[in-house]
Amino acid sequence: MPFSDVIGQDRAIAVLKRSIALERVAHAYLFSGIEGCGKKKTALAMVQAVFCGKEEACGVCSSCRKIASGQHPDLHILEPDGAFIKIDQVRELQKELAYRPFEAPKKACIIDGAEKLNLASGNALLKTLEEPPGNALMILITAERSAVLQTILSRCQTLEFQPLPAETIEERLVRDQFGAEAARVAATLSGGSLSRAFEIAGDGVLEGRVSFLERVLALNLKNINTLFSAAEELAADKEGLPGFLELLLSFLRDVLIYRSTPDALANSDLAQLVAREAERCPETVTMELIEQLVALRRLLVRNVNARLALEVFFMRLATR
Repeated sequence: MPFSDVIGQDRAIAVLKRSIALERVAHAYLFSGIEGCGKKKTALAMVQAVFCGKEEACGVCSSCRKIASGQHPDLHILEPDGAFIKIDQVRELQKELAYRPFEAPKKACIIDGAEKLNLASGNALLKTLEEPPGNALMILITAERSAVLQTILSRCQTLEFQPLPAETIEERLVRDQFGAEAARVAATLSGGSLSRAFEIAGDGVLEGRVSFLERVLALNLKNINTLFSAAEELAADKEGLPGFLELLLSFLRDVLIYRSTPDALANSDLAQLVAREAERCPETVTMELIEQLVALRRLLVRNVNARLALEVFFMRLATR
């Protein structure tokens, strides 16, 4: 998994390769950017390069193969246990980092979901971030930089990862044998996330989006049971919920821009539905719904009651 396998993040990778070449690798990095833009892949590529002793890892040596397979004894990956990264997880990581490396020149860890460090676990990590034992390399990853503790931010060198261009994502989907039309629509709706684009193109999201949108747009307070049923059903689909909300957000954005630039729709194949909604819903109301939907997505990340949150949003949507 060398740097060359990462697409669309040339600037961030150039910074990392230069630091490796000059032997000025920082002890702690924070990779910040939307989900699915290549942060974790870049983190693994960097650890490979550092362990391999080159700007670009060879990808074939024992160390590179072990990292690629998730079996390297000197690389530790920490992810949230439930809603948060717990203090016991941090203490276990600190214990591992304190040992001498088995094979590599130094220990390394990747903390995936740095925004999930709560006050207790975040404070426990501070001293390790300031003075990693044995010059360990620490890479923290987040899709919500604003939710990361300020004390953590101040101790890391931050690298911003950009959303991927739709053209880049479309090319990758086509290369992976997706149809041209599905690739185009999925790339446009992905918001710059390659992983999201694969979900849209491959999990039947495109096939069900019209019926989903029509169902949601038809909700009204005269039939409140239908509204509550929709919220209950959507909340129960925990894996599919983020995708459906992204579809609705993309559609509402199209409704907002339709009056001024109807040729710039993300959902260009749904132009008639967009036009119908733009005629019905005032611009100010559409903007309010977009703001509320963005807030809803943030709430769901924080593990609130999904059904209740959806009911509140659907009631506002039904009164537009």
